[in-house]
Amino acid sequence: MRFVLKTNYHRDVDLFRDKFQFCWFAVLLVFVLSLPMFTGTYVESQLTLVFLWSIAGAGLMILVGYTGLISLGHAAFLSVGAYTHAILLDLGVPPFVSIPSAMLLCSVLGVVVSIAALRMTGIYLAIATLAFAMIVEKVVKNWSSVTGGNAGFKVAPPEIFGWELNSTAYYYLCLLVLTLVMLGVSNLLRAPTGRAFIAVRDSEISAQATGINLVKTKALAFAVSAALAGLAGTLLAYQWHYLFPDSFSMITSIKLLMLVIIGGLGSMSGVIFGAIFMTLLPDGIATVREWLPDSIGNLPGLEPFSFGLILILFLIFEPRGISGRWQKIRLFFSQFPLYRNRTFRRQKSFLRTERVH
Repeated sequence: MRFVLKTNYHRDVDLFRDKFQFCWFAVLLVFVLSLPMFTGTYVESQLTLVFLWSIAGAGLMILVGYTGLISLGHAAFLSVGAYTHAILLDLGVPPFVSIPSAMLLCSVLGVVVSIAALRMTGIYLAIATLAFAMIVEKVVKNWSSVTGGNAGFKVAPPEIFGWELNSTAYYYLCLLVLTLVMLGVSNLLRAPTGRAFIAVRDSEISAQATGINLVKTKALAFAVSAALAGLAGTLLAYQWHYLFPDSFSMITSIKLLMLVIIGGLGSMSGVIFGAIFMTLLPDGIATVREWLPDSIGNLPGLEPFSFGLILILFLIFEPRGISGRWQKIRLFFSQFPLYRNRTFRRQKSFLRTERVH
């Protein structure tokens, strides 16, 4: 069992708990960097999708896990970011301008949506954001002169200074963007702004009593979350090559929400776990279909049913998600053979802030 000796108050907000944790993250980064040397194109493509969904999940985690605002409309921000970036590329705008422009537009839309957050909470806010996503989907479908409608919109291949990126180079680019996003979000959450997000999530009345501006805090949370979703949308546009309105449907928003819940609310590492799980799940369902009778395996709603069933099981048996289970496994091995089965049964969290990890 290891104990961390804190000798000053700055240790409470350090990015890494100790040097041991830093070394583990360094080893993980080296492992991910070397994977393309030993794997094929398929594994490389799947890992790229994990990186992209992790970026989108990091944005939604800020909103749901740390600010306590439920959103079922983040597919709209993905759509706006992807289409804005693709249209600007088609007009000859370089990626270094089109990507920030798409993120800025998503941020502005996020602030507009946050106006509803001031008067709504819980299921009502979720319905409002879902309505926003449906409006964006209808606009994309019907504005065919700009977006291509149901015929789709072709995306130019990724280029840097005139050099077209192949799949391996794009893999490293997405990994670099994900690393910067995770570092940025982690530092934001350690700053007073992130603490204000958590305070609003725990109790809006208490947060307001301590001087936190609810309007500014919620608007900023929506803006940052929407910007990261827009960034993920621009990179997904490169990954998919063609954009269709159905690519950003209500199911996409639900999958994103499942990603942060199954990964573990209030955990940035849970974003990665959730992205891996959600990327591998469709392949797992496709494999199971082959073993099921045709009357069950060919049902069109098997995949959404599986998503819903898995979400319910996680909420019942592991509310803290994969990240929470991983913490329990680590605690078991760190305390073995002195680990007690009732360690977590006896644990009490009087504030939701105590469950941030």
